[in-house]
Amino acid sequence: MIQKEYKGVFVYAQQVDKKVSRVTFELLGKGVELAAALNTEVTAVLLGSQIEYLAAELVRYGADRVIIVDHPVLETYMTEPYTAALTAVVETYKPEILLYGATAIGRDLAPRVSARVHTGLTADCTKLEIQEETNHLMMTRPAFGGNIMATILCPEHRPQMATVRPGVMQCTKLREDTEGKIEFYQVNELENSKNVEILEIIKKVNERMDIMDAKVLISGGRGMGSAENFAVLEELAEVLGGTVAASRAAVDAGWQEKDRQVGQTGKTVRPNLYIACGISGAIQHLAGMEESDIIIAVNKDETAPIFEIADYGVVGDAGKIIPLLIKQIKEQAYL
Repeated sequence: MIQKEYKGVFVYAQQVDKKVSRVTFELLGKGVELAAALNTEVTAVLLGSQIEYLAAELVRYGADRVIIVDHPVLETYMTEPYTAALTAVVETYKPEILLYGATAIGRDLAPRVSARVHTGLTADCTKLEIQEETNHLMMTRPAFGGNIMATILCPEHRPQMATVRPGVMQCTKLREDTEGKIEFYQVNELENSKNVEILEIIKKVNERMDIMDAKVLISGGRGMGSAENFAVLEELAEVLGGTVAASRAAVDAGWQEKDRQVGQTGKTVRPNLYIACGISGAIQHLAGMEESDIIIAVNKDETAPIFEIADYGVVGDAGKIIPLLIKQIKEQAYL
């Protein structure tokens, strides 16, 4: 039975190295919409150490209130201390809805909190809406390998919890003022939940642009034939000021790194220009790029599903067509 004291839309404000992750701002944008439908407020929950100054940024992106748990143990993300801290916040403030980004941290944290507060969790959501008749949160996610979209409700338990894929939701317009309520919440004996010790953090150096930040993406699939053939896509990306992405088939074949993957099991992207080369357009891939402003498809198979959503389509071998395109762009640049 749902208890009426549960109220408010809460967003777990993920921060890494004292920098708020972009997915948090996306969730705050959606949180504003959901809160308006429920006539309630949006609250960001910020965990960390010496991170109070990040609260103003969260308010500008839509938070009416920021709850801060500031503790030295929370300096670096660790499963147990973060779970204990967020669980305590949930049990005290009783939110009706709690959203997380479907990041490595969010996917680790969310199920543990949901288990401790005895509620459900819908993972990897791509759409969130309020059901008018009941005010329940309708959480939509791909199911059965992405072949259908399932809408899930949690009518009997609170809070309603969901992880949302980065890049799916859009940030709200920045507020001019930063007048929001800031509350500090103290969790007693938080250091007792620390059961591991971090000896060293070694960061992977990535000199390539994140595909989620790119305005131009040149994406290759199985039809490229080999890792070597991606060199021509790299050249086109350089000419256009973008970066290279890939389908799951290309990543599974070892032609590109996992962080280059677009699609249901990869990243969701919204570039101004998406050029799909040798990609058939399975529904799992389309779910990650169909919101691109302009989509150009190059494929030898004229019946490939990618052509159904492409703004422009070229039937042919990408290995032959892309070099011609590069040549034309370079010639135009010199005119």
